[in-house]
Amino acid sequence: MNGKKLNRKIHYWGALACAVPIAIVIVTGVLLLLKKDFDWIQPSTERGMGKEPTIRFEQILPILANVSEVSINSWEQIERIDVRPNKGIFKIQLSGNWEVQMDHQTGEVLKVSFRRSGIIESIHDGSFFHQNAKLGLFLPAALLLLILWITGIYLFLITEQAKWRSRKKQQQLRPKIASTNQTHATQTILELNEN
Repeated sequence: MNGKKLNRKIHYWGALACAVPIAIVIVTGVLLLLKKDFDWIQPSTERGMGKEPTIRFEQILPILANVSEVSINSWEQIERIDVRPNKGIFKIQLSGNWEVQMDHQTGEVLKVSFRRSGIIESIHDGSFFHQNAKLGLFLPAALLLLILWITGIYLFLITEQAKWRSRKKQQQLRPKIASTNQTHATQTILELNEN
């Protein structure tokens, strides 16, 4: 099997093999690019008072325990506390993809929202489906896509080179054809004049 044929087969079957994982990566990637633009994906950030937090960390859990939407009663349910001094808030990410935004001076709960960006990120990298999907499916699909890109560029360059050679050959033949046509026309006129 020659190189061109092998390259086309790799391109053909490779595209089929990585189609679903790459489609998932593209769709979730678009959603993640837009996460700051749509509250449905990631809640917008509220503004609290002041620039310096006055609430201590040990005060956060009792305040969260009074938020009916999330029913938090232990630190194990808190995944991350993001301190935003410029916005005057704590962004508290909870297990179950919930987020509570709290004024870092008064302790007032400013917003309670479901946060989908984490779920979308886990779908994007494959870990949502299975722990091994990230390295066992999505990484090979990404590498295969890289191979498809390389073979696609190679096929493009070969095609362009063939077109360039064909145009060059036609340009070289045009003067010969014109000269042959002119000679033939002259002979025909001479033959007609003799008759």
